[in-house]
Amino acid sequence: MDRWQNLSGKQLEEWSQQARSLTGQGKVVERIPRLAAANPNWFAVHLCLVNGQTFSLGNVDCRFPLMSVIKPFILLNLLEQWGLETVFQWVGMEPSETPFNSLEQLLADSGRPRNPMINSGAIALAEKLSGVNAADCCRRLCNWLNQLGQCGLELDEAVLASVRLAGRETNQAIAQALAEVGRLTNPTATLDTYEQICCLSATTKDLAQLGLLLADERGVLAAPHRQAVNAMMLTCGLYEASSLYAVRVGLPMKSGISGALLAIMPRQGAIACYSPALDAIGNPIAGLAFIEKLAQKLQLSLFA
Repeated sequence: MDRWQNLSGKQLEEWSQQARSLTGQGKVVERIPRLAAANPNWFAVHLCLVNGQTFSLGNVDCRFPLMSVIKPFILLNLLEQWGLETVFQWVGMEPSETPFNSLEQLLADSGRPRNPMINSGAIALAEKLSGVNAADCCRRLCNWLNQLGQCGLELDEAVLASVRLAGRETNQAIAQALAEVGRLTNPTATLDTYEQICCLSATTKDLAQLGLLLADERGVLAAPHRQAVNAMMLTCGLYEASSLYAVRVGLPMKSGISGALLAIMPRQGAIACYSPALDAIGNPIAGLAFIEKLAQKLQLSLFA
């Protein structure tokens, strides 16, 4: 932990300003009206270490829907219930060669999702969550995460309504394709579950607290399950850019189209960012730039 002792708020602010200067290169997602209304210049960071030390800056009171950042925790929940062998019969472990919501990739793979970090994989896993209906599945996952992570996730009903009004067609086609090959039994209910879970909202502090579940080896989670989730985040969490940032940053990360971004520092802590301006792949520009700078300056890469 010595590398953290000399880290100052001034350094963090300087690196955050450098990262924020890049937001003009990206765009807020447009197809979901509530997300499209976000200010592209918003930026927040919360960093928490396993020793209890924390750093935060920016618009830290902002709440945002987790969107795809919830995917590692869907996987984590099911691994804790069913174990590695069973869960990875439902989805693969391979990086995708196409965008996160690609129907073409799923069809080319005969209906087997490449990994749990893309939409097809997360939708396939959503049906396996415990609960009597979509709302119950979402509530149970939310309560489990809030209890374990000591955080305050809650369903953002306004974002959920916005998701249901626009931009569902691709995910509906993915769910139907999964059903046609027997990977889903109820595509409508499963898609409802998936959409509700993606609309769980958080602050950067909440998200960083969740990240600690994957960082702290002293926690209650089974070590092989933490390791599997971190591995999937490192190799697949940033979609087609995952291998690039595995080299440039060297940390497990997961992004969401809301601008949420989570990075795990195994045995050290977690970094959560919120920056709504996205690059062409769908990753938050300022958040990635900040984490890359932090990782380089403090030599955080797992491969350093």
